[in-house]
Amino acid sequence: MFSRNHRSRVTVARGSALEMEFKRGRFRLSLLSDPPEDTELQRKLDHEIRMREGACKLLAACSQREQALEATKSLLVCNSRILNYMGELQRRKEAQVLKKTGRRPSDSGPPTERSPCRGQICISDLRIPLMWKDTEYFKNKGDLHRWAVFLLLQIGEHIQDTEMILVDRTLTDISFQNNVLFAEAGPDFELRLELYGACVEEEGALAGAPKRLATKLSSSLGRSSGRRVRASLETAGGSGSSPILLPTPAVGGPRYHLLAHTTLTLAAVQDGFRTHDLTLATPEESPAWLPLYGSMCCRLVAQPLCMTQPTASGTLRVQQAGEPRDWVQVHGVLKGTNLFCYRQPEDTDTGDEPLFTIAINKETQVRAGELDQAASWPFTLSISNRYGEEEVTHTLQAESRGALQSWMEALWQLFFDMSQWKQCCDEIMKIETPAPRKPPQVLAKQGSLYHEMVSEPVAPGGPCEGLLLQDNAVSAEIRALLSSSYTDR
Repeated sequence: MFSRNHRSRVTVARGSALEMEFKRGRFRLSLLSDPPEDTELQRKLDHEIRMREGACKLLAACSQREQALEATKSLLVCNSRILNYMGELQRRKEAQVLKKTGRRPSDSGPPTERSPCRGQICISDLRIPLMWKDTEYFKNKGDLHRWAVFLLLQIGEHIQDTEMILVDRTLTDISFQNNVLFAEAGPDFELRLELYGACVEEEGALAGAPKRLATKLSSSLGRSSGRRVRASLETAGGSGSSPILLPTPAVGGPRYHLLAHTTLTLAAVQDGFRTHDLTLATPEESPAWLPLYGSMCCRLVAQPLCMTQPTASGTLRVQQAGEPRDWVQVHGVLKGTNLFCYRQPEDTDTGDEPLFTIAINKETQVRAGELDQAASWPFTLSISNRYGEEEVTHTLQAESRGALQSWMEALWQLFFDMSQWKQCCDEIMKIETPAPRKPPQVLAKQGSLYHEMVSEPVAPGGPCEGLLLQDNAVSAEIRALLSSSYTDR
């Protein structure tokens, strides 16, 4: 038996130690009320649960293989997000309870004095090479198998997926064109990539099996016996029922298998293409095995917030190097690896060029002090950079001791962010905003001459017209469901 506090959405087991603590008055249910971030995570969890229910209903109604593949993919992604959200909620609840009781989670270390800024992570131009046999790729021999593949990407509680691609032996690599952007991540991020695939059975190969079997029987048996067997097979097939020797199998929904996976960290970030190793997860004996080369090429970039957003601004008086008596009052803006000095605050919005710029990098030295002879602006800040054998120093004056402390804190935080984000703070890496994802259409068979052949249109009033209308209705429902999923993200 369980009792649920509907206001805080916390499940408490009857007779448990936690319920006894509530009765003794040591805890209050208000201690377990959801903070705003937990409420947002709960909303995402409820949304994914509804999406999973809809995907299950659509999968049961699908009659085309491509529709079932899309519905099964959506179901797999929803399940992954649900498990991830539930685990994250459990960790937050545990930390919240232990914090209120004065205890600390066993897996957490001592609190750190300073935390690095967050940033954006973007991965694009994903390519996974394939390794076909010579007889399959060059001589085009053997059975033509097709796979439906897609990538699942995860950083922390955030899970995203790519479009689904059909692969056969006419392709040399799997290429995902869309960019995947994670809007918030720390420098200690771990980007896990999982490649899932499902073997797609060709309908043409299954449909032609009875005729091939009839031909073999008619040639192996006697002329008269073989003619009678072949006639009975063709009659059974033409009447719409199953052939007498090949009953219709019960076709279940497609099943995706984990083909390969890898994990990328900050060390893999580079403003260019790099090759990374893949860990193959499916043996060659598996029916879902795909001949992967064992590597992956991609462009992984990161943009820390300290490189794209101002971290401090205010009025300063600057003494340029080599001009000890010339003080200029400016509006300083610390952004990225530069301290921009404008004439007035309005120049930052109009896009005017700053009067001058002071570079801030990992080798920059910063010192704070006071000038006794400067009565109105006694609080100084010296910024020194070395260019070859020459050292250039800029001296800045702040309005008050509090302003000086704010500038020093912003600079020390910037140095700390640089030490954590490392190469990502050398220069701003370009991130292209991903285009809005379109609802997936019914996948077209592609990749070979067989797939490019145009099938005959369905005659009005024919036996397949009702099936076509049903499939179109299911396709519309799938597109509507997946479209709402992409819109809510």
